[in-house]
Amino acid sequence: MKTFKLFALSAMALVFAAFFARTLTGQQPGGQIMNKNLENAYFAGGCFWCVEADFEKTSGVVEAVSGYIGLAGETPTYSMVSSGKSAFVEGVKVVYDPALVSYGQLVDAFWRMVDPTDSGGQFADRGPQYAPAIYYETEGQKTIALEAKRLLGQAKLFDQPVAVKVEKLQAFYPAEGYHQDYARLNPLRYRLYRWNSGRGPFLEKAWKGKDSLLLAPAPEKRQGAWQKPADEQLRRILSPMQYQVTQKNGTEPPFNNAYWDSKEPGIFVDIVSGEPLFASVHKFDSKTGWPSFFAPIEPDNIVEKQDRKLFMTRTEVRSRLADSHLGHVFTDGPPPTGLRYCINSAALRFVPKDDLEKEGYAQYKGLFGK
Repeated sequence: MKTFKLFALSAMALVFAAFFARTLTGQQPGGQIMNKNLENAYFAGGCFWCVEADFEKTSGVVEAVSGYIGLAGETPTYSMVSSGKSAFVEGVKVVYDPALVSYGQLVDAFWRMVDPTDSGGQFADRGPQYAPAIYYETEGQKTIALEAKRLLGQAKLFDQPVAVKVEKLQAFYPAEGYHQDYARLNPLRYRLYRWNSGRGPFLEKAWKGKDSLLLAPAPEKRQGAWQKPADEQLRRILSPMQYQVTQKNGTEPPFNNAYWDSKEPGIFVDIVSGEPLFASVHKFDSKTGWPSFFAPIEPDNIVEKQDRKLFMTRTEVRSRLADSHLGHVFTDGPPPTGLRYCINSAALRFVPKDDLEKEGYAQYKGLFGK
């Protein structure tokens, strides 16, 4: 990577451009944001340009900062770290809004940025300074990261075992200014580097058709029945929006949710318990901005209750086992039922048709023919 970067780095004007851009957004040099409600996560995945760029595209992320992760008390520089003779790795500090994205979802996004089986570096960048790792600050982060790593290995997406380390964060130092926002400030050079290093082709092939696969910690099937986790665990594995909708009867914004316009074949299960609820074959475009279905696949898994909030009477629908708030049902739907189950995406998890058997829903494969 050092050869690539020496060729690609621009003049010092980029330092001032990056600084000016951060000043306009209220961000401080080095990635410090003056907002006590935000949280931090730390990852190493080879070239920090690429990991930074991918996290900045992730919903709920406020900022990603390229830097060096290692021991406290030292002052690392790029030349020192890139030599491979220091105790530091290239890493990224992710500043995120926990009201919009959970730590587990960030870990899930991280897998899709790296080759998790390569402990000797990443793609063209070889050496311990490019080794992939997840660095946790709290025991809660550690638990989530280890469980996510277990789930990735269990999914058997790769021929080799998962080699990403999960380690306690010691210290993070922001990299020099010319490394920050490199993809945005140098789009052509960045794209050439990302592809020629091998990262682009690998990720495109490894994750093709698997975008909806959830590898973050989630409720599991136990003893043949779907279980509702304890509230403490729900707060850890659900995003704030998912928790607010399912546990506090909330409503997500229309046209800004995961499944309102999805068309992929598969089924939708309760995000909390995993109990099957709806299928794509019963989904239709209601023009409301929320996923809508004219029938459930398991009527016994749906409980209807009268809802008198907001000065009107509506019929609320909840899942039977987990008692999750799902949405409401109306009588203005299409044939053959005339019903419209208007459901929050945040209450659902999608299981693609090709993954039904693997995830324990083989009985629903017949909904999609051959």
